[in-house]
Amino acid sequence: MAAPGFLAIGSGPAGVSAAETFRRRHPHIPVRILSADPALPYAKPPLSKEFLGGGHTNLDLHSAGWFARHNIDLRLGVTVERIDVDAQEVVTVGGARYPYWHLVLASGSAAVPLAVPGGQSAQPLRSFADAVALKMAARFGDTAVVIGGGLIGCETASCLAGLGLATTLVIPEAAPLLRRFGVDVGKRVAEMLADAGTRVLTSTTVDAIDDNGVTLMTGERVDADVIVAATGVRPDIRLATRAGLATDRGRVVVDERMRTSVRNIYAAGDIAIAHNVAAGRRVVSEHWRDAAQQGLVAGLTAAGAAAAWDKIPGYSGVIGAFTLKYRGWGSDYDSSDLIERADGFSATYRLGDKVVGTLTVTANPAS
Repeated sequence: MAAPGFLAIGSGPAGVSAAETFRRRHPHIPVRILSADPALPYAKPPLSKEFLGGGHTNLDLHSAGWFARHNIDLRLGVTVERIDVDAQEVVTVGGARYPYWHLVLASGSAAVPLAVPGGQSAQPLRSFADAVALKMAARFGDTAVVIGGGLIGCETASCLAGLGLATTLVIPEAAPLLRRFGVDVGKRVAEMLADAGTRVLTSTTVDAIDDNGVTLMTGERVDADVIVAATGVRPDIRLATRAGLATDRGRVVVDERMRTSVRNIYAAGDIAIAHNVAAGRRVVSEHWRDAAQQGLVAGLTAAGAAAAWDKIPGYSGVIGAFTLKYRGWGSDYDSSDLIERADGFSATYRLGDKVVGTLTVTANPAS
């Protein structure tokens, strides 16, 4: 059996950040990462942008040699079946047992299946393997349909259009990014997508998928060589639920130090609903930078250092010729103001008299 020490489940930004942070504080305690993904830890944000667009992007968070030099035992292609809380051990599907003194759950999210006939044939974009498959399909395709009007769907659609595919974005809402940013920004995003060569179909859904394209709820057929499902994600809290950790709204409840309801177990990233000091309440954050920050806090807490999640969440994206940058607490607001600028526009979101989010949309210099 392996020696006990620090253990992270998941090789995304939260798990890797937690492990390397703990290692810096404790150079001699065993540190291990278990990942179901067979690939070296990589950055996901470029998958729907630079990587899909054909750019030469280095996605690796660290090389295999880096993990070896820092004495971090990285186990790839390992699926964890359960956590034995009483014994403080993690059990894999293969029966291997890994004891821990401190455990960070950073298992991320899984794509929500598209529940329509033929939905399983739509290509998701959640992993490096997904991105490679989509990139190859786009190379040999002429037409594409992207289903879903969130950030990943919008980025993917504009990128496929930029590659020369006749691309259609199908969304159930009245405008792209509507649930997060409201109708005014959504209309502007639709214009950005159209300028990038994407046909945007709003207030409709896909009823069926076949080898030649999709059928919409209206009966309209849209031909497509490439079909992408960007229909959302669901936090993977199965291990946490089986272990008896407290959950809320489908996520693991943690305090500002990333501590769960069970001693010596922490959670970070997509699966966590965490108390944010700056917000003064629990906040859900599903983006890369915030997951890494939460992982850092979890690693420091496990190492015995004082730390708290007090950063304002934020993320960025690229749609067509524009870069979007957002900072704030998500979609919980009751009023917004859109301000035109020479190089784009900005929006401010308020809940009562308090600013809870800001968005800036700026034309890229190359455009």
